[in-house]
Amino acid sequence: MPVSVNVVYGTLKNLVNKDQRGFVNVDEFNRFAQVAQLRIYNRLFDQLKDGSRLERAGFGQGRDKSKFKQILEDLAVFAKSSDVTKSSGVYARPSDLSRVISISTSGDLLLGQTTRTPVEIVYDEEKIERILGSTLNAPSESFPVALVTGDIEVFPESIQKIKVRYYKIPQSFTTAATPSRSEDPPTFGTVSSTEAYSANDSRDFELPEHYTMELVYEIADLIGINLRDTNVQAFAQKEQTEKKSEQSF
Repeated sequence: MPVSVNVVYGTLKNLVNKDQRGFVNVDEFNRFAQVAQLRIYNRLFDQLKDGSRLERAGFGQGRDKSKFKQILEDLAVFAKSSDVTKSSGVYARPSDLSRVISISTSGDLLLGQTTRTPVEIVYDEEKIERILGSTLNAPSESFPVALVTGDIEVFPESIQKIKVRYYKIPQSFTTAATPSRSEDPPTFGTVSSTEAYSANDSRDFELPEHYTMELVYEIADLIGINLRDTNVQAFAQKEQTEKKSEQSF
């Protein structure tokens, strides 16, 4: 289950609006919610790198308790795949692509075996030039190579279609779908109206449900910075520090 935007908003409002004077309105919440989700999303990749290093060094916990495995499971909600066809000699990156997981040539399943070929991924222009100029390691249809920059180039050029697996950009960067809490009726510029949660006009976060309190603390931190409320900011930072300590590898 994803994090409920209504639960986060209600919890946050109880935290920073004890006198019920509209200290946090829905418009402010929606703007901060976008940034908060993106912050946590980006931190997951940093934690994934740390966890991977510990796993390789033999310091990881058992599989069922592995923090590395837990983060991979959390990021799985952002994983997508897309079949991309060559156009004008290149493959356009999917519009919501954040980070590439893997690239393969398109293929089919025959007798339970895939005919797809994994594509080596390169991000360095100099490296791809060395590969293309090599007489021993030149790309072939059996060993293709992709250069990922603003577009995706795949060598050899005879390959016409690829499958890209990737982590998509969270809702916080797409204007058509951002985590937001709507009002019915709206209270913007109106003192007498009262808030009422409208599920049909609201969108939940994409992060898994156990990130509920982390989102609350993250948004509280942002509000504390914006409104110069040191008590709220100090509380949020304290809770975040304690949570990070509990989740440390």
